[in-house]
Amino acid sequence: MEQKQKQSHLIIVTIAIFIATFMTAIEGTIVSTAMPTIIGSLHGVSLMNWVFSIYLLMTAVSTPIYGKLSDLVGRKPVFLFGLGLFVVGSVLCSASNSMLTLILARVVQGLGSGAIQPLTFTIIADIYSLDKRAKILGLNGSAWGVAAVIAPLLGGFIVEKLSWHWVFLINLPVGIITMLLVWIFFEEKQEKTGKVKIDYVGTVLLVFVLLPIMLALQYIGTTTAWLPIGLVAVSVISLFIFIHFERRVDDPILPLNLFKNKTFVIQNMIALLISGFLIGFEAYIPTWMQGILGLSPSMGGFAVTPSSIIWIFGSFWAGSLLKKYAPNRIIYISLIFLAIANAALLFANVGTSFVYFLLLAAVAGLGFGLTITTTTVTTQTVVPPENVGVATSFNTLLRTIGQSMMVSVYGIVLNTALANGAAQNKKITVDMMNKLIDPQTASQLPVELMPKMRQILFSGLHNIYVASAVLLIIALLLNALEIKNKNILTSK
Repeated sequence: MEQKQKQSHLIIVTIAIFIATFMTAIEGTIVSTAMPTIIGSLHGVSLMNWVFSIYLLMTAVSTPIYGKLSDLVGRKPVFLFGLGLFVVGSVLCSASNSMLTLILARVVQGLGSGAIQPLTFTIIADIYSLDKRAKILGLNGSAWGVAAVIAPLLGGFIVEKLSWHWVFLINLPVGIITMLLVWIFFEEKQEKTGKVKIDYVGTVLLVFVLLPIMLALQYIGTTTAWLPIGLVAVSVISLFIFIHFERRVDDPILPLNLFKNKTFVIQNMIALLISGFLIGFEAYIPTWMQGILGLSPSMGGFAVTPSSIIWIFGSFWAGSLLKKYAPNRIIYISLIFLAIANAALLFANVGTSFVYFLLLAAVAGLGFGLTITTTTVTTQTVVPPENVGVATSFNTLLRTIGQSMMVSVYGIVLNTALANGAAQNKKITVDMMNKLIDPQTASQLPVELMPKMRQILFSGLHNIYVASAVLLIIALLLNALEIKNKNILTSK
């Protein structure tokens, strides 16, 4: 009876983790869907980007801090705190009466998300054995794919039938239910004893390392060059001070001895690079569908759906491969699939069909599932048990940085191509190119200019996937550095 009860608890906790992941996954897309209505209500178009940026910034900055706290005081209290903070932030967002108050509320919401995202991975590592972990991580990761499909539909329905406030307020009942499930059914394996020592100075220094670099990524290509450079300089100086201080602390917020492990470093750098590739794939394939093929936004989003579905199978396959092969060999396999998908994008042209993209998305999904699952499981496995939380959070942080970094790079690549294309054609402006991407405004453009404009947009998107190919080559070279890698399941 006790065994059955523990098994039922395991299932309930897993469901709670999936709900929490889905709640944070759907947040970005559903807010994007509601943003035009929010701007119309709160009149703050100039501050629109900060609604998204501040959420990502707070998530990234707080992620490693929560990871360390979960190692010190336990997963359960930190996870519940993060869920509570996310719910409070959501309620504050729903009650906002100006763009400024909405941005401040998103700070609170982002700080909550910083605990939820890495702790879901960490708790999975705690409650599942290594051979089952990859499958559960795959199922958990599928929440992002489901969210990508459901969020636009749900966001549109809420805005149309209720009001934009409910886009945030729906997190209240969902969050409370998740908190109750975790509080009642999640039992920690190890009890924390003794006085907890928190590295406050290291925590502050880590914020000064991460916050400027994340801000710099937001400002690249959108303002004067000196501001991003100055922010990077502050981050680098803070990093040297942080390293100097952390070497002398008994229990540092980010144990530097983790970076002596070559496998840990390489696997996390690959996670960063492939996450950068991932954001280029998911963000710009819909742009291709809408701007070049003239499809609706929902069909544009559907073009990347196969990658989310096949991602699950990639994760399952990673679990099987980890029993037989070293992580670097699995990464080679995953990079082959990603290289095939990227090559397919490079060989595509203006007239390439929708079905073509569905097929290459499926191939990419297999590569993503293999890579992200392998790097996550390996990161958790090659560190001491007492550092699993901070290691998982570091992995999540680098994936966030990879996406933020490449969003800025891809934006510069695309905007440069559009500006150059418009400059070479007197009848075409950058504003017209922006209208081309939205099917609703594209209908207002001169029909005779459409082929040339689509060719300009195609050129920009093609350049993006040239940049993506560079990421894959760097990942391949990094993976080649680890020649003598062991099977992590048999070596533990």
